[in-house]
Amino acid sequence: MVFVTGATGILGRVIVLELLKKGKNVRAAKRPTSNLNEVRHSYTFYTENPDDFFNRIEWIDVDFDDILSLQEALKGIDEVYHCAAKVGFNPKDSKEIYHTNIKGTENLLYACEGAEVKKFLHVSSIAVLDNFNEKGELDEESDFNPKEDHSAYAISKHISEMEVWRASAEGLNVVIVNPGMIIGSGSWGNSSGDIFPTFEKNSFTFSGGTSYADVRDVAAISVELMEKNIFGERFIIISENRRYAELGKQIRKKLGLKEAKLLSQFQLNIGVLANTLFGWLIPALRMATRSNVKAISEMNIVSNEKIKSRLNYQFIPLTESIDFHLNNYINDKKIKQ
Repeated sequence: MVFVTGATGILGRVIVLELLKKGKNVRAAKRPTSNLNEVRHSYTFYTENPDDFFNRIEWIDVDFDDILSLQEALKGIDEVYHCAAKVGFNPKDSKEIYHTNIKGTENLLYACEGAEVKKFLHVSSIAVLDNFNEKGELDEESDFNPKEDHSAYAISKHISEMEVWRASAEGLNVVIVNPGMIIGSGSWGNSSGDIFPTFEKNSFTFSGGTSYADVRDVAAISVELMEKNIFGERFIIISENRRYAELGKQIRKKLGLKEAKLLSQFQLNIGVLANTLFGWLIPALRMATRSNVKAISEMNIVSNEKIKSRLNYQFIPLTESIDFHLNNYINDKKIKQ
């Protein structure tokens, strides 16, 4: 049996579906407050038989602070996909991000030690990549540089990776995947599901960019790596590198909105200064940290050559991915109206 953490998230739910399509028995972690109807609804975007697959999932409430809870969840489990994480870039969330991402991973790996788990896939992020290769790109060898200014999320993911490599050194078969920003359907407004609402409500954008991957690609690659027993390595999963302004243009045009205005570096630097002076008084300004401004101002090129070569994988083009998930977002908005 397979155990998936973060199974109600944008990625976790699709990994669960991918496993079910392959005939696997899946135990899926959730919180007592999780909206399973929203997960069930999102399956309508990915399969013609959403209820048939959804009804095969064995849901279980898991407390990652409770080792006994984790040990109970791991009974009879031989494969784990660890997707659970707190994603965020607001400094006020730092404490929760560190606790959820680091302690949660640490406790899960500890629980695996006394279980029958043979395979462990950890979902990390491209946020941990720092040092560029000879082509000026970030790749799997781009080690985290602690001297750089990082968000709490990036730091938490780096430390989580260190916990996974420790478990690997102690004999657990592990593989780490580092996706870019995941484009998916459902959970609109939460984590990476916030991409369409954000571009819709904000009439401004930034000069930088990032790397993207369709959730269907991330799920398919993750499952294939585990099936082929590829362990002791990490793999970047991104389809394309794209500037925010270019992506925003496609999204806002489809939504019938005007093209977003580009904020200058000067305006962003003013935001950092305002945060320093008045962030204690105005919560909204606290997002204007140096690490956040750096992230939205830069355009680092991330390489996906390793995964394409190893699995001979063909990614869904980003434009096609955006159209597919944006249509789902638009249709869901119509249903709620």
